[in-house]
Amino acid sequence: MRHCSLILAGWACPGFAAGSAVILVVGDSLSAEYGIARGAGWVALLQKRLELERRGARVINASISGDTTAGGRSRLGALLIQHKPTHVIIELGGNDALRGLPIASTRDNLLAMTKAAQGAGAQVLLVGMQVPPNYGKAYTDAFAGVFVEVSQSAQAALVPFLLKGVADSPKADELFQADRIHPREAAHPLMLDNVWPALLRLLPKRTGGT
Repeated sequence: MRHCSLILAGWACPGFAAGSAVILVVGDSLSAEYGIARGAGWVALLQKRLELERRGARVINASISGDTTAGGRSRLGALLIQHKPTHVIIELGGNDALRGLPIASTRDNLLAMTKAAQGAGAQVLLVGMQVPPNYGKAYTDAFAGVFVEVSQSAQAALVPFLLKGVADSPKADELFQADRIHPREAAHPLMLDNVWPALLRLLPKRTGGT
């Protein structure tokens, strides 16, 4: 089994054969291992699961804590050129809501990122986020709907809610850090389980070897 090491912003697996799937994750602190041990986040766990499943794929984690959809949009072009991904996972939007940014801007940025990735030949998986009920039903519904709208408009795959089974768990207090925003290590396997089925449908069939 091959093991990857974290180099700069990416998981580098030089032993993977040419033509293997390259999965670029562009996200915020939920994907950047904020407040937890290095290698314990859902993106790192994704690489490990891909190895165990012999999927012949490597993961590049280009997530930055605090990033917004505007920040991701500004970074994406260079990342596409540098890494030439076959798949792009976009996990952004939560910080837009926290900062009270216009939903229309979030929608435009996500759509632009999705189309840019598709234009570079990558399949896109949008990872949705939801905001707490105290934001008001109208805003909560509109924000959640952004990810659905972009997914449908660009015909991209969608994970409706990254924190399903975490934020809405009866044991949510045990799954979040003290700030009530960032999940603890124990929540990240659940987050990966939310992403995995949708991503698996986009990946090539497993390869042989050890």
